[in-house]
Amino acid sequence: MNTAAHPEEWLVEVEGLKKWFPVQQGLLNRLLAAGKQEYVHAVDGVSFKIRRGEVFGLAGESGSGKSTTGRLVVRMETPTEGTVRFAGQDITTLQGDALRRLRSRMQIIYQDPMASLNPRMTLGEAIGYGLKIHAPDLPAAERHQRVVDMLEKVGLAPAQYFYTKFPHQISGGQRQRAVIARALVTNPDLILADEPIAMADVSVRALLLDLMNQLKREFNLTYLFITHDLATAKYICDRLGIMYLGKLVEVGELRELYAHPLHPYTQALLAAVPVPDPRRRRKQAMPAGEIPNPIHPPSGCRFHPRCPWATERCAQEEPAMRELRPGHPVACHYAERSLEG
Repeated sequence: MNTAAHPEEWLVEVEGLKKWFPVQQGLLNRLLAAGKQEYVHAVDGVSFKIRRGEVFGLAGESGSGKSTTGRLVVRMETPTEGTVRFAGQDITTLQGDALRRLRSRMQIIYQDPMASLNPRMTLGEAIGYGLKIHAPDLPAAERHQRVVDMLEKVGLAPAQYFYTKFPHQISGGQRQRAVIARALVTNPDLILADEPIAMADVSVRALLLDLMNQLKREFNLTYLFITHDLATAKYICDRLGIMYLGKLVEVGELRELYAHPLHPYTQALLAAVPVPDPRRRRKQAMPAGEIPNPIHPPSGCRFHPRCPWATERCAQEEPAMRELRPGHPVACHYAERSLEG
């Protein structure tokens, strides 16, 4: 896929995005720190773009900053630095009514439907609540019909039966369908899908991904898909960004990235994807250790303490994103080794 695009084709444009969370310290720690404030470097200089109508994935281990990045894009968090443009509008500093008017165009599918649905609301009330907020002048009868139609579209039929059910009265897969319906009822342009099938049974995950693909085509949606599972990303994403400790280390069209992973971290993640063949064994060793402390990230390349290619240069100099293959940038000093192989 050619990553070149006209400006009007980009729905989301993220540039130099940072989010540092201040660390809460006790009195003794504050005295010992002599007033120095420490921060969790959750997102630290991320840039990417999302086309209209595509599924752009962010993948990486837990603690890589992908969920925080998603929350920054839909302005559930305010960036420490950087800019977020949505449909050509800079939304980085939007507040109050201006931000509220934008909410109907950016919705979220949460990871845990039981935690994100109000246990005291029926499914019909929960799905229709967004219309009450964003379309307060919509007649009650029309709002009810839109909720019923959306229940049908996500496979919760007969809709009138599910309309009156409470979250605890239905299965986990059905709850996730209800969360999808709630996200779509305001007719958004962008959906942040944050690990949307992680809590679902394995038997229904493919069904939910098929549903999301079907709804994407029907409603011309754009997804920002957050996942730690590259097998899931392969099923739904058009392009994929790999994150490590608050940084993007590689971005590419899905087939290109799977066929030619350039960063050693991406290669390790792909090697960890299970293959349903007992005769095929993993040839590449997984990186040693765990993801470092985001309060005190490593100098230079943040992956260097776990990287099999690391040299003294990696510990001192942070690698810049550079395009080694068309539309396929990578942040690694020695990514050419992958091309040689």
